[in-house]
Amino acid sequence: MKIDISKELAELGIREVNNGVCTGTVWKETAGSVVESFSPSDGALIAKVNQATAADYREVVEKAKKAFQVWRMIPAPKRGEVVRQMGLELRKYKEPLGKLVSYEMGKIYQEGLGEVQEMIDICDFAVGQSRQLYGSTMHSEREKHRMYDQYHPLGIVGVVSAFNFPVAVWAWNTMIALISGDVVIWKPSSKVFLCAVAVHNIIAKVLKENNVPEGVVNLVAAGSRELGDEFFSDKNIPLISFTGSTKIGKKVGRLVGERLGKSILELGGNNAVIVTPDADIEMALRAVVFGAVGTCGQRCTSTRRIIVHDSIYNDFKNRLISIYSNLPIGHSLDAKTLVGPLVDKWAVETYLAAIEKVKAEGGKILIGGEVVKGEANPSGCFVTPCIAEVENHYEIVQDETFAPLLYMIRYSEMEEAVAIHNDVPQGLSSAIFSRNMLETEKFLSHEGSDCGIANVNIGTSGAEIGGAFGGEKETGGGRESGSDAWKAYMRRQTNTINFSTDLPLAQGIEFNV
Repeated sequence: MKIDISKELAELGIREVNNGVCTGTVWKETAGSVVESFSPSDGALIAKVNQATAADYREVVEKAKKAFQVWRMIPAPKRGEVVRQMGLELRKYKEPLGKLVSYEMGKIYQEGLGEVQEMIDICDFAVGQSRQLYGSTMHSEREKHRMYDQYHPLGIVGVVSAFNFPVAVWAWNTMIALISGDVVIWKPSSKVFLCAVAVHNIIAKVLKENNVPEGVVNLVAAGSRELGDEFFSDKNIPLISFTGSTKIGKKVGRLVGERLGKSILELGGNNAVIVTPDADIEMALRAVVFGAVGTCGQRCTSTRRIIVHDSIYNDFKNRLISIYSNLPIGHSLDAKTLVGPLVDKWAVETYLAAIEKVKAEGGKILIGGEVVKGEANPSGCFVTPCIAEVENHYEIVQDETFAPLLYMIRYSEMEEAVAIHNDVPQGLSSAIFSRNMLETEKFLSHEGSDCGIANVNIGTSGAEIGGAFGGEKETGGGRESGSDAWKAYMRRQTNTINFSTDLPLAQGIEFNV
């Protein structure tokens, strides 16, 4: 199936060959190597991008440093006004940008639209947050002294986004960074450069109309060969927000930590759903299927494991298999499709290798796990989603396979279910389906889920922007988006003011000279 998106590409300013360096209002010609972007849905070449070089990066850093001196002194509500206008501009381009996200990455069109809506939502959130960068006041132990804390901008925030959310992760970080008074350098995944180019084309108008200094919002489209460790080791970048695998995240954390920088790490997930005898089974089935096969299993919050009570296990398994056997697999822009392609052939190979390891460790494949054959797979990136019966201790189950591979595990007692749930290295998202308050409250208590996100009667996938997003353990521990995640983008300062004519010391210390 071929779908023409030339109209949308033109709307988004995507040309046959695009530059990969932008300082917000100025696109820079670069001599970096060319990256070709192919759609995993039909294998067609979409367009090309000239990558940034290390020299381009250093030039962008210098512009960003100068821009920060100006941007940080603009009142936060006025910075919020710029973000508000970005949200309005994104609304205008929701459909073409959503279609490009879908076509370049492979998630279905509804998910592409949803991702752009996330960008719009975080703009709205950030506008309000720009008037709520609160500090606290404290009572001093010394007479006629006042104490308070306040938050100042950090400087340059480096944002590294992954292929599975080509635009939303950038927005989560950038909109909060901007209202905090920071400037941003974005290094997107080389698998989805065109989405990043489109976003910068969209926001350029707002930046120009508001006379935002060149260098406040920057794009450096470069693969790790062109720009790798230098970015993470750069002392000019006080905060790195990295989204990607745990393996690379550990390296990023080390490089940033060695220079005592700050990092927000959004890494792997091994997310589980506990289904109890008191669950609404229909609701649980819908949530598990979307969590497991949405984005073809390529979300950090995708459902990887379902832990089902013995008394309902066989019925749940059979109903789940029945649903899987009828899932529409196809082109991401086909309205009938519920399961699009994996992002590339390497992802397919990783998926197949994981299934072989499941078998080798004693797991049983219940359905799926194959490459789609013939004309239905023009790109070679389509697979059938898989369900496997396993034991939680399997090495492959302990890892995150970024694909539609769902593991089924039995339990008999609630304590056992929670123990199985927590017995993995990752700690991102989790869920329980039950109408029993004793079970759900236990799951949310100190002895329950050890994840950064814990849900009741909704799935693991699809977080709202109003809450802080992130996980624990090998998921990294950082937080993005809502709640008080803004504090990570600012530096905290405690202030004490003496409005007396004396100089009393804290703790009653006497020191007379």
